[in-house]
Amino acid sequence: MLENGRKVFKEGLLEKRSDGLLQLWKKKHCVLTEDGVLLLPPKQHDQPHHHQPHYGGGDSGKIKELHFANMKTVDCVERKGKYVYFTVVMTEGKEIDFRCPQDEGWNAEITLQMVQYKNRQAILAVKSTRQKQQLLVVQIPGQKTVRSAPNVA
Repeated sequence: MLENGRKVFKEGLLEKRSDGLLQLWKKKHCVLTEDGVLLLPPKQHDQPHHHQPHYGGGDSGKIKELHFANMKTVDCVERKGKYVYFTVVMTEGKEIDFRCPQDEGWNAEITLQMVQYKNRQAILAVKSTRQKQQLLVVQIPGQKTVRSAPNVA
C-alpha cells in the first residue's frame, strides 16, 4: 500500500520509449495502482528499500502518473525476441510505447486494472444517477407524493 492509501498491484521495471528524436528505450520503475501507473526514474528505486517508498506528494517532478481516467486502451501487443511491446493510448490521443520481458505480463495487468477502474467508475455513475432520481421525489404538504418520471433515453 502506498503512503496515500492506494493499493499496489504490481511493481517493477518497464522500459518506455522516449518522445525524442532518437526514441531510446529508458528504464522506469513502475507502480501499478488501482488508479493508474506511476512512472519513476529507476534511480529513485535503487535506494535501499527498508522503508515504504514515498510516491504521493512532495517532490514529484520526476514522477509521472498515467491515470486510468485519462487512459483509453492498451494495445499493439507484439512479441519480439525476449520482449513484449505494447502501447498505452491516452484519451487525448497520445500514445506511449513500453516493453518488458515476456514473462512479466505488464500489458495484461495494466489492462485488467484499467477495466476494473472503469467498471468502478460506471457503478458510481449509476449509483449517483439513482440518488439524483430519488431526490426528485418531492413531498408537498397535504398532498400525495409527486414523483417526476424517470428520464428514459
